[in-house]
Amino acid sequence: MPPPADTVKVAIQWPGAFAKFIEIDQVIWSLGNHENFALQIADATKFYITEKNRNDIKNGSILHLTTSPYQMALQLHERIQSSSMDAKLEALKDLASASRDITFALDFINMDGISLLTQMVESGTDFGDLLSFTLTAFVELMDHGIVSWDTFSVAFIKKIAGYVNKAAMDTAVLQRSLAILESMVLNSQDLYHKVAQEITIGQLIPHLQGTDQDIQTYTIAVINALFLKAPEERRQEMAHILAQKQLRSIILSNVIRSPMPINDEMAHQLYVLQVLTFNLLEDRMMTKMDHQDQAQRDIIFELRRIAFDMDCESNNGSSTEKRKSMYTRDYKKLGFINHVNPAVDFTQIPPGMLALDNMLYFARHHQDAYIRIVLENSSREDKHECPFGRSSIELTKMLCEILKVGELPGENCHDFHPMFFTHDRSFEEFFCICIQLLNKTWKEMRATSEDFNKVMQVVREQIMRALTLKPNSLDQFKSRLQNLSYAEILKIRQSERMNQEDFQSRPILELKEKIQPEIMELIKQQRLNRLCEGTCFRKISSRRRQDKFWYCRLSPNHKVLHYGDLEESPQGEVPHDSLQDKLPVADIKAVITGKDCPHMKEKGALKQNKEVLELAFSILYESDEYLNFIAPDKHEYCVWTDGLNALLGKEMTSDYTKSDMDTLLSMEMKLRLLDLENIQIPEAPPPIPKEPSNYDFVYDCN
Repeated sequence: MPPPADTVKVAIQWPGAFAKFIEIDQVIWSLGNHENFALQIADATKFYITEKNRNDIKNGSILHLTTSPYQMALQLHERIQSSSMDAKLEALKDLASASRDITFALDFINMDGISLLTQMVESGTDFGDLLSFTLTAFVELMDHGIVSWDTFSVAFIKKIAGYVNKAAMDTAVLQRSLAILESMVLNSQDLYHKVAQEITIGQLIPHLQGTDQDIQTYTIAVINALFLKAPEERRQEMAHILAQKQLRSIILSNVIRSPMPINDEMAHQLYVLQVLTFNLLEDRMMTKMDHQDQAQRDIIFELRRIAFDMDCESNNGSSTEKRKSMYTRDYKKLGFINHVNPAVDFTQIPPGMLALDNMLYFARHHQDAYIRIVLENSSREDKHECPFGRSSIELTKMLCEILKVGELPGENCHDFHPMFFTHDRSFEEFFCICIQLLNKTWKEMRATSEDFNKVMQVVREQIMRALTLKPNSLDQFKSRLQNLSYAEILKIRQSERMNQEDFQSRPILELKEKIQPEIMELIKQQRLNRLCEGTCFRKISSRRRQDKFWYCRLSPNHKVLHYGDLEESPQGEVPHDSLQDKLPVADIKAVITGKDCPHMKEKGALKQNKEVLELAFSILYESDEYLNFIAPDKHEYCVWTDGLNALLGKEMTSDYTKSDMDTLLSMEMKLRLLDLENIQIPEAPPPIPKEPSNYDFVYDCN
């Protein structure tokens, strides 16, 4: 009779005694004298067993009988106030470890433990390991979210900020101090203002110049927290600091291009910094163009002037109507939708005024490329012109979507791009590269205005594929795009279509199931043919390797294994006649592999050789007779074990068979679906039509 579902078997340990195995009823169990004793999980976490988590105990768990959380908290509260430095240090170590458990944390906090720790920090008498473990315990206790961050004094904040601002500070103390500052800023707007008065980004920069990645990670985390919580009037100021070449070059050289690989937490913090920087563009992205704003209208006029190099003074004498006509013609050449009043094009949000900012930046900083794109498209008369204005607006909107401008950073995202840390106007430069890509792709597709959305889809794919490769610089990004022409995108799409998930539809899966037995039979025949050709095996003793050989092959009718000793390694196939011994296939009972083989159980060095173990197999025949093999390589091992299993009517399970099945199945599927290119395969078969009301249409042969 199976044991009740609520009963588990566990081992209980306690000091000075052997572990005791008992059964626990998770519903009604209780621990006597629970005020003084408790059970802990006997692993690295050492979490206490409570009413809330006792149902998580599994069969075979090891539990440790120990002091109750309340008694432990009481003892540690007293011990950390010891006058002996050694005793105090040991107590703080125990406190830092125990504070990870929320049951203990509740009891310790209820004894005003947090206040005691902050007083110890504010006193300034502790340093080194004493201070490090004090701060560690504080961080662990605060991470449970039991105590509000708003309860801490300015003196405590100044002390923590002082550890960060100090030139030479113990690494562990610095790391905990940075973690505390980050939590303060993120959890309280009031604390943000107090922390911001004590510490600046300039004071944090030196910590990025070291080699400790944990310190660098926490430093960037504090910068991100200050950035995230800063009021609007201060964000632009902070953005200016972040855009400065000094900070960017330090992050680039000391963090991103450091020989040490970037861990997940560092990648997340760099991603957050990237998102927060781009979020400064949100105001412009969500600002519509004001038709009455002369400064904004002057930007559009500047785009026209740079493109067509018009002499403004020569137009002063022209009539108003003539100038309007000329402007309308030029704005059409620039690719605006509204030729008469292009300002209307920038009323869409997003991208709003950000699109106009990008266009002006491109026109001023990449003037040759800008003029070339505008002129070569405005002079075309074959309806294949790429509208620069409309393209720029839609491209800006697309880039904002790709980079998630205006969105809060994801909690578990690590998708940062090193190239955005290489330039102080990285978004604008990113746009300049992508608008030239768009123009190039438009020409490669020989697109017209009707194909606008198709072109944008291809450009998006080109950008996303290039970003996936994580280019280290904008030049490298540009180079990657050069290799992703429209023709290359078509090839990639075709390849993916033939290889990936669109083969998971029901009709495709049914076709696969139909083809697989045919391919498995083909693989089986290949294995048996290889066994018929035969293989030369070395004879290996348990004591030393000997250069003696034996040969084994399957008869053409697949009924007999012929084998025998050889004087030397053969140059080709060995005929059946020269092999003296025979083993009928009908007598084979099983094929044994690896350490279960009898010649692998013998004592000696051979037993310890892992490579030989992976190549060993044996044939069991009659009652306890074995024919033992050690294949020359992994390929022959797979061929023979597959072939022997096929002879016995068993499944072929080797890695070689799986690889062959994948390769052959993929090739066969591609061949059969070759004629279905660009044809949508339905998920379900078409419905069977209703029977006709009569069969008068059937031709009567008589």
